[in-house]
Amino acid sequence: MSDYDFDLFVIGAGSGGVRAARIAASHGATVAVAEEYRVGGTCVIRGCVPKKLLVYGSHFAEDLADAKRFGWNTDGAHFDWSTLRDNVAAEVDRLEGLYGEIFVSNGVEIFHERAVVTGPNNVRLANGRDISARYILIATGAWPSIPDVPGADLGITSNEVFHLPELPKRAVIAGAGYIANEFAGIFNELGVDVTLVTRGDKMLRSYDQEIVEKLIGISREKGIDIRMNFPFKSAVKQGDGSILIDGGDAGMVETDLLMWAIGRSPNSNNLGLETAGVALDNNGAVIVGSDNRTSVPSIYAVGDVTNRVQLTPVAIREGHAFADSVFGNAPRTIDYNCIPTAVFSNPPIASVGMTEEQANATLSQVKVYRSDFRAMKNVLAGRNERALYKMIVDGSTDKVVGLHLIGPESGEILQAAAIAVKAGLTKQAFDDTVALHPSMSEELVLMK
Repeated sequence: MSDYDFDLFVIGAGSGGVRAARIAASHGATVAVAEEYRVGGTCVIRGCVPKKLLVYGSHFAEDLADAKRFGWNTDGAHFDWSTLRDNVAAEVDRLEGLYGEIFVSNGVEIFHERAVVTGPNNVRLANGRDISARYILIATGAWPSIPDVPGADLGITSNEVFHLPELPKRAVIAGAGYIANEFAGIFNELGVDVTLVTRGDKMLRSYDQEIVEKLIGISREKGIDIRMNFPFKSAVKQGDGSILIDGGDAGMVETDLLMWAIGRSPNSNNLGLETAGVALDNNGAVIVGSDNRTSVPSIYAVGDVTNRVQLTPVAIREGHAFADSVFGNAPRTIDYNCIPTAVFSNPPIASVGMTEEQANATLSQVKVYRSDFRAMKNVLAGRNERALYKMIVDGSTDKVVGLHLIGPESGEILQAAAIAVKAGLTKQAFDDTVALHPSMSEELVLMK
């Protein structure tokens, strides 16, 4: 008989926690998971999955407009927010059910309540039950940040945006990251008058800034009001229900909806971690080594709560590596280099490897290749929207060290190309590849 109730107790049933639980169970471990909200975590329940479905839904506005040039009569077409909202919610419900089935089929016990750490090998459920485990895994993700300004509570976050009873006529989105830009595009396409504000002077700082400037220009052409250097002072609800936002010297903005998208903080509060001796950084992130182990040998952490790379596929890999290392007798770590990322803005951005700015600061010789073109579909549609592909090359080795795209389906196109960058292929290898014509992706092998 084991000295513990379970070999592994996971707190948080998001992408990283679910993968860790399933793989650990497949290695023969007895596993339990506690989730206080819904199984699936941020990505499935209130993040990348429902967000991408809204992106698809919103893009039909442009597709319907373009269809006329392709011979389709779309007169009478109209949009109903409640239909899209409810269908997205139904898909989320379906996916949550599938995640629950994963636990059942792998013999993982699920507790649908909050759990906190009470010691190196102990947790306590909300109902007061104490449970012991040989190992504890913290996989509680991150939470939307809200600024400390008067009237901040008048705003919503990405947690609530999927459940709006109706679309607002006007929306102010505060933020400069991927969530802010994605929802600016979604709302704008659905007919909302969008103002995107940020305190700083840049958007999407981690992305290649030439690509970002392209997005800003196209977004403004589409009607999104983007305001940099906007020092958000306060928000006040007016008599008619609208919100008046004070931007100091940047002026006042009146809106019907305020959405905070200023970042996400590690969800580590009130979990008992400090009491158990788990070290946190100044932002509340759980500090871990390359093996995902915390300062307490029996407690590990993966995913956004560690604030290493806040991406679902990374959390999944970390959870898998943890389970293989601890229960599968196959120790391994994660390589965080050349992780492809995307912003599902309108148009989308996709990126892998070094930006031009990073390469210039790191390499002795840098070559930059570009392709600025108009997608064939946009040409016939009469849409004067251009795509831009950039390739960053180490001039001393001819190795491709970065690819950055903005244009239709950039995320879909980059995934395969990211393999080439990860593999260390050269610009000549791209040049030697025959183009797939006619396609947008052929520009990757035609850059000069």
